Amino acid sequence: MDFNIKRILAIIKKEFSQIKRDKRTIAIIIMLPIMELLLFGYAASTSVDHIPTVVLNNDIGSESRALLDNLSNSQYFDLDYHVTSMEDVKKYIDYGYAKAGFVIPPDFSEDIEKEKTAQIQLIVDGTDPTTAQTILSSAGGVFQSMSVEIIQETVGTAMSQPLDLMSRVWYNPDMSSINFNIPGLIGVILQTVTLMLTSFSIVRERERGTMEQLLVTPITNMELMIGKIIPYVIIGFVDIVLALALSVFWFRVPIAGSIILLLIFSTVFLFGALGVGLIISIISKSQLQAMQLSMFMIMPNLLLSGYMFPREAMPNAIYGLSTVLPLTYFIKVLRGIILKGNGFIELYKEFVILVAFGMAFLFIATIKFKKKID
Repeated sequence: MDFNIKRILAIIKKEFSQIKRDKRTIAIIIMLPIMELLLFGYAASTSVDHIPTVVLNNDIGSESRALLDNLSNSQYFDLDYHVTSMEDVKKYIDYGYAKAGFVIPPDFSEDIEKEKTAQIQLIVDGTDPTTAQTILSSAGGVFQSMSVEIIQETVGTAMSQPLDLMSRVWYNPDMSSINFNIPGLIGVILQTVTLMLTSFSIVRERERGTMEQLLVTPITNMELMIGKIIPYVIIGFVDIVLALALSVFWFRVPIAGSIILLLIFSTVFLFGALGVGLIISIISKSQLQAMQLSMFMIMPNLLLSGYMFPREAMPNAIYGLSTVLPLTYFIKVLRGIILKGNGFIELYKEFVILVAFGMAFLFIATIKFKKKID
């Protein structure tokens, strides 16, 4: 066999020359590992602290104030919300503003002064088992420490258990990981499938030579974009119905809220996800490049949307970045409706945001598309 090193070197030179001319591929080659390392390094954390917490303090004594100070000083709980009724506690947890709630009874300080066991109720949002477990263990540590202090201050008495923490886990009492993962996984799959499908729609027309036929028609850019999106909205709608059926009948994850509302939110989300795919397809020069850009977009969604890691554990900069991803809001909707039974009132902000994303991405795709052959 004739083996010529010069010919091999010539091929290597040719390949590097082709890579050099493809600026988008070079950018992806350089940016993808950097982005993955930064995102995994900062976002891939399960150590949750500064948990947003709602407090219902029915006691006016100094002991309850000392308890709240201990909870705040632990750095695990941010006592952001102070309310006056259990309805407010439920509202803050239902809306997702708070992940934990402490309810202090009226006789809390009096019971401690009389050397009786004082009871406190802890309510935990169990939709995220990792955060819920952190809440339970952290609260337990704070109450154990305070109990020791109270016992030391009451030496010579028979007081053995000054504080009794009664915990209730809402929405996911068993803290099942399947109940947490399945709703998020539905959103991730829907995002990935629709993004990959539409990212090829425009660039495929160019590669097949059928773009010229579209350009000579009187169709407007907006009409073309809508026409490209609608078939995939229907496909995505079928996918979401199949995914929900599988989650209910195979994985035994019941849907606590309205299926109709969930399908409406899914349809709104699809327009945003498909809009991103259209933008990728418009700016890509080939289907290979479209696939590369799609993968580049999928990674941040997996890491930052709250599907894999609690957003509460992310640094502020990374947390802020997660707020510009439609999947972040759709996963909250999925878990809110499926696990909590949330209605439109609790999720109207997410609805407005998803509609805004969909309109913005469709507008950008329309502006970026030029009716000409490059």
